[in-house]
Amino acid sequence: MIRKAENRDIPAILKLLKQVEAVHHAIRPDVFKPNAAKYSAAELEQILRDEKTPVFVYTDAEDAVQGYVFCILHMWESALLQKRKSVYIDDLCVDEACRGKHIGTALYAYVKDFAKSIGADSLTLNVWEGNDSAKAFYEHLGMSVQRTTMEDKF
Repeated sequence: MIRKAENRDIPAILKLLKQVEAVHHAIRPDVFKPNAAKYSAAELEQILRDEKTPVFVYTDAEDAVQGYVFCILHMWESALLQKRKSVYIDDLCVDEACRGKHIGTALYAYVKDFAKSIGADSLTLNVWEGNDSAKAFYEHLGMSVQRTTMEDKF
């Protein structure tokens, strides 16, 4: 089952956030701290209240969280850019103990349907270079490169 995340899901989300950060730290220890979480419990409570940052969770039959997807709604228009409405996937994680059960695919499909239902014209996300499994996963779902961010480290 996929549903909107609630405050009671925060402990499970925090656990999954640490799994994501461990992957990121392994790829880029110069950027990501070890044993860190992207958000605190208090920050998560605020995110869950904000309509512009919906979070959805995938739960099992006992309502235990097995995965999540954090979203951010973006709308823009300028003299240069066309009017657009997009859903940015800020983070998608499936508990490492539950991988291989198509939970990530289900979460992605849910967010894609959600985006269409609110009139968005696209889904976007970032994947860190070196996270080859995530990149392959999103490409398998039909995503393609929109732009590339480059750096010159000192």
